[in-house]
Amino acid sequence: MAGLGAPELLIILVVILVLFGGAKLPKLARSLGQAQQEFRKGTTEQELEEARERDRDRDRLT
Repeated sequence: MAGLGAPELLIILVVILVLFGGAKLPKLARSLGQAQQEFRKGTTEQELEEARERDRDRDRLT
């Protein structure tokens, strides 16, 4: 399967524009950006917690 090329992305953008309208696109983009930021924050916090747990386990063994 091939990835998305320029024509496919253009079609998707036009469909989104038709569905949501031009006025709602900035709000939609902002909410998607906030969701992405929260997702990254959550994964970072999970990685930090796992690292702390590994450190505690290692300290118990020594």
